[in-house]
Order: sequence, then structure tokens, then C-alpha cells
Amino acid sequence: MNTKNRSLAEIHLAVFLFGVSGLFGKLLSLPPMIIVLGRVFFSSTFLLIIMLYLKRDIKLKQRKHYFNLVAMGVILAIHWSTFFKSIQVSTVAIGLLTFSTFPVFVTFLEPYFFKEKIKLSDVIIAIVTFLGVVLVIPKFQLGNNLTQGVLWGVTSGFTYAILSMFNRKYVKEYSSLIIAFYEQLGATIVLIPFLFLQNPSFQTKDILLLVLLGTVFTGISHSLFINGLKNIKTQIAGIISCLEPVYGIIFAIFLLREIPTLKEALGGIIILSTVFYSTIKSK
Repeated sequence: MNTKNRSLAEIHLAVFLFGVSGLFGKLLSLPPMIIVLGRVFFSSTFLLIIMLYLKRDIKLKQRKHYFNLVAMGVILAIHWSTFFKSIQVSTVAIGLLTFSTFPVFVTFLEPYFFKEKIKLSDVIIAIVTFLGVVLVIPKFQLGNNLTQGVLWGVTSGFTYAILSMFNRKYVKEYSSLIIAFYEQLGATIVLIPFLFLQNPSFQTKDILLLVLLGTVFTGISHSLFINGLKNIKTQIAGIISCLEPVYGIIFAIFLLREIPTLKEALGGIIILSTVFYSTIKSK
């Protein structure tokens, strides 16, 4: 296998692992914040070991960067907590599809963060995506668990869009591996108090699943994705990333017997189509 094909395979495997990670929201009988704490703790530990093994310099250039990257970890903690909350109160499909709306938020946030002009076509894409989200919502009732799942999922997408803006700023100065490590370390620090506030009851199965989620489905998947970008264009990686909810939904159908309704499927197709289009258009 040549270098390009190997990198392409790494990107595909990483996106597959990203998609399947959503199932842990159903497999673990723990509060969302505790799931995220386990995820970022084991992942940041794994990334630190990898960087030390590769003899990477983990020092940052400025003192304020430590604070900023840890603060970004707070946003990451909110993003993943709302993501798993969405899946727990609704379905894997709703959680993944509504999170996938984040490129729409990026469209409106980029002009604010980077003083770029917003285009009419971007507004149209946002409206079409919103219609897709509306189709996913079964009833406009806050008491409905599926509606709550949509709201949590959209919140997850919004916070990820904000995180993406900050990542775009720091990726010019540091490797994605360094950024991921400090963000997840920051998320670990901010979530530790919830371990005592919520006082969860851990079973052996929960510990093993958290280790698996943190190392394989977070640490290894991020490392594969970052490594694959060495020989694959960001545009191609972005298009492949559109498969993330598809993988998650397929596995949810077979493992959890969560079959999306026709309305949810149609809404999902609209959301993923606009995300796919905006990914190509932005590059």
C-alpha cells in the first residue's frame, strides 16, 4: 500500500471510530459529564504517552496559551457532555445528525471571528439545514425526549463550531496533537469536581468501556486522523467526515435496534447533503 492510500485508510478508520463513539452514550449507564471525564482522562493520558514516546516538545510558546487551551477544554467538555446527553435522552441517530449541523454555525461565526464576509449562498444552506433539523423533531414539545435530544444535539454542534474557531487560530502555531492534548487535559480538570458532586457508581464494565472510549475511539482515532492529513487534502478529509453519522446510525441499527423513522431519515439526508455541499464549497 502506497503512502497516499495508507493515509486515506487512516482517515476512513478515524471517521469510522468517531461515528461509533456515539454508541457509548447508550452502552454506558453513567451521567454524560462522567462519561466525558473518563473519555478525556484516558485520551489525554494516551496522547501524552504518544508524544513522550515520539519525543515531541509539549511546551507552549507563551504562558497565556496554556490558559487559552485549557479554557478551550471547557468548551470541549460542554460539547461532548451535550452530545452524549442528546444520545441518552433520544437516539444515536438524532444525536449524530443534530451535532452534524456545526458547519452551519461555523458559517455564521467565521465572519465574526475572522472578519470575513458572509455570502447569500451560506444563508440559504443554513436555512435548508434548519429545515432538515425541523424534520428530525417529532413534536415541538419540550417535554418530548426526542425534542430534548435535538436541542442538546444542536447545542453540541454550536459549541463544537466555537471550538473549531479557536482551533483554527492555534493550529497555525501548534500541531493538532498538542492542541488535542491540552484541550482534553483542560476538560479533565474542569470535570473532576463532578466526580464528587454526582458520586457515580462504577461497574467493571463501565471502567473498561471508558478506557476503550478514551484510548481507541478518541486518542487513537484523533492520532490517525491527524497523521492521515499529512498526505490527504483537508477537503477530502472533510468530505469523508460526513460519513461519521452514517457509521454511527448503521451500528445503532444493528447493535441497539434503533431504526430511524422515515421523517428522521429524510431530515438526516437533508442535513448531511448541506454539510457535504458546504464542505466542498468552503474549500
